[in-house]
Formats: sequence, structure tokens, C-alpha cells
Amino acid sequence: MARAPKTLQIDEEERFLTRVAWFYHVEGLTQGAVAERLGVTRLRVNKALADARRLGIVRISINSAFASSVDLDARLRERFGLAEAYIVPSPADPGNVQTIVGTALGHHLTRILADPAITLFGMSWGNTLNLATRFMEPVHRPDLEIVSMMGGMTKGSDINTFEVTTRLADLCAAQHSYFTAPLYAGSKESRDTLMGLDVFRAVLDKIRRVDAVTMAAGDTSKQSILVKDGLPSDIAVEELIEAGAVGDILGQFLDAEGRLVDHPINDRVIGVGLGDLFEMNSVILAAGGANKVPILTAALGTGAVDVFISDEDTAQAILAAAGERPQGKARA
Repeated sequence: MARAPKTLQIDEEERFLTRVAWFYHVEGLTQGAVAERLGVTRLRVNKALADARRLGIVRISINSAFASSVDLDARLRERFGLAEAYIVPSPADPGNVQTIVGTALGHHLTRILADPAITLFGMSWGNTLNLATRFMEPVHRPDLEIVSMMGGMTKGSDINTFEVTTRLADLCAAQHSYFTAPLYAGSKESRDTLMGLDVFRAVLDKIRRVDAVTMAAGDTSKQSILVKDGLPSDIAVEELIEAGAVGDILGQFLDAEGRLVDHPINDRVIGVGLGDLFEMNSVILAAGGANKVPILTAALGTGAVDVFISDEDTAQAILAAAGERPQGKARA
């Protein structure tokens, strides 16, 4: 049975941003006229318009087949054997890359989740995926189920798997289910015990049957949410880097060649593994930024990704790092 959407909590700041956006974009007032009507400075109006775009209150749609770089799309598809690449212009400010890529992912999710053939959809977590829910158009899919792909972090966060899964389900008027486990067990033995339980086996079987899944990628810098808040207390990121890790996919750390690093942390992940992605129908990877080029190059090089969403600068850096020798899908 479909759940009723949660009651929206709109604060005064969001109300102000919405009023500024309406007067400027809909009524066509100048920034000076908006400032005068609202009794604020023009500088505040200018900042509010930027914040409204960043938060997804204002969405700009360019109706052109050439809005994204079709050249980079084609080169990435050929190099990594992708079914689809969705590359968007990079922002002038590199700090806005996640917002731009999140916007593109939101548009993509609007399209694919409206497809009645998609009835079970897997959702990972991360800031890019969180932003995507801000830029996605609501769809009415009470027959759809959103399932979280990963265990959660112990620290509360609006980009945690539970929050992102719930938000996406609300946007689709869909059902949802959680993978209610921590991302990492205390040891390989405890991981094996947990994953052997009937309740976890049932959830993992459901995850492996998804019609499509979207995920992000994390690097090994302090910008990574997993590095900051999600690693077990007995694991230091420095030892992962020493083992050759360039980042993680679904909590599993890879080296520059896309191989799992030889480190006990990969045996402690509670959830599906890298190998499970090869059996899923459509694996969507969305991420961008110079800091993520090594892990994105590695992830794409595994052949497990079907759809890649990123920005032009990141795409160009990936192609430069990987070379452009075509690589077909090498399903395990």
C-alpha cells in the first residue's frame, strides 16, 4: 500500500528564496525592484537567486539536443562500453560540481522512474544522490519500490542511505525498504554471521533483483563523507591509501585498476559486493570533481557501470587518465 507523502516543513528562509525567485523569474521584476518590494538590499536578492538555483527551488531547463557534450558522451561510451553517458557543462566554480551533477542525475531519475518497467529501484547514498532528489520532478508510482543498497552510517545525516531512500520514495509516492544494518561489521566473521541470517539474506536477494540502481563514488580525501564519518574506528584512511586504495564503491575500496584492495575492510562490508553489480540490469554511476577522477576511472574500468553521469571537466580528465582504447563490457 502506498504511503502518504510526509508533511513538508518549509522554513522562512525557503519562503523568502521562493518569493525572490517568483518576483524575478515569473513576474519579470529587476533585482532592484525585487529588493524594493521585499525591503532588502539588492545584494541579498542576488545571493537569494543563486541559493534558489543551488537548492533546486529554481530549475533551468535547456530544450536542446546539444545541451550536453555529445562528443564526450560518445567517447566515454566507446572507451568504457557504456549503454549511456550523460555529460553536462562544468560550472565556473569547481565547488558547484556536485550540484551540477546532482541536477543531471535528478533529470535522469525523473525519466527512468516514470517508466512502468522499473518496479524495483536500488538507491545508494551520498551528497550527489541527495542533491538529485532536490532536482527531480515528482512522479506518481505507487507500484514502485525503492530499496536502499547499503548499510547506514552510525552518525545521523541527511545524505545517509535511510534519508535519501525515504526522500526518493516520497517523490514517487512509492513504497520503500531499508537495509537496516551498519555499513561495516566489526570483523569478517561477524559480517559472515550477519549476512547468513534469514532476514539479511532476503533483503540481499531483493537488492540483487533491482531493475536499476544508482550509486556514487567516494575518494580517499577528507572531502569524502565515508572517510570523515563512516570508517570503522579501528581503520585509518592512511592504511587504505598505503594498500593502494583510490576510493570506494558501495563501501568497498578499489585500487587504480579497479581491483579490490588487499585490506580487511573489504571483508567487513555488510551488503552487496562489486561482483553483484555485473548481474544487475542497469547500474548508474553519478559523480564529478577532480578529486574523484582516480576512483571514477577505476570504477568505469571494472565494466560494471552501464550509465555514467558527470561533468565535462571530470569526463575529460577520466579519458586522459584511462586513454581512449575502446573497452567492451566484461561482465563477470
